[in-house]
Amino acid sequence: MQFFIQLLQITKTYWNGEIATQALQGIDLNVQKGDFLAIMGPSGCGKSTLLNIVGLLDTPTTGEHWFLGQRVTRLSEKQKADLRKKNIGFIFQNFNLIDELTVQENVELPLVYLGYSLKERRQRAYEMLEKLKIAHKARYFPQQLSGGGQQKVAIARALCINPQILLADEPTGNLDSQNSEEIMQILWQLNQEGVTILMVTHSAQDAQYAHHTIDMLDGVIIGKRSLNTPQRNLANN
Repeated sequence: MQFFIQLLQITKTYWNGEIATQALQGIDLNVQKGDFLAIMGPSGCGKSTLLNIVGLLDTPTTGEHWFLGQRVTRLSEKQKADLRKKNIGFIFQNFNLIDELTVQENVELPLVYLGYSLKERRQRAYEMLEKLKIAHKARYFPQQLSGGGQQKVAIARALCINPQILLADEPTGNLDSQNSEEIMQILWQLNQEGVTILMVTHSAQDAQYAHHTIDMLDGVIIGKRSLNTPQRNLANN
């Protein structure tokens, strides 16, 4: 069986002079297309490092990483960057929007790097803003929006490239409960439409929207749980 993403005995060591920090130790992880995985564990356990390696933002020290049938660990940095730009959308806790750009311009930005024409960028960005019901705020600047509004813009930006996978690092970490639930409903709906999602979270409530929870401790996966919870049942209605 060929997995969408496969990690085999992944390790990651960071060095500060002669001091080594083992962030990941022998990680094995298989992700199938259409999965929704929540990665949980205490701060410093390696969750974000794992997400960065899956997203081709970081390179493992040892081990094998396969993505869409390609052996990532044998690709050049340019090949990995091309694979990332065309297939992976990122959603961050702090939104990572550019304050000097309008909402529309922020959403368009990934398409600039992919060489889309101005007309194509504007049309695609508007479609994503409309999908998330914030097209009426296309000319606003990020600071004019609430936290929930900014996260919707970040999701629209991630979706603009029509990604194979969304990687979300604490996507509701800076939001109140009402906005958190709305963002999770959006992610759940995107997953229903076929988008594969890996989400790092401290929130047990947010994790209830996932198919499976990956539990981590001290750089090791210590368990995997399948979920069928009231939150997901509610979202189905």
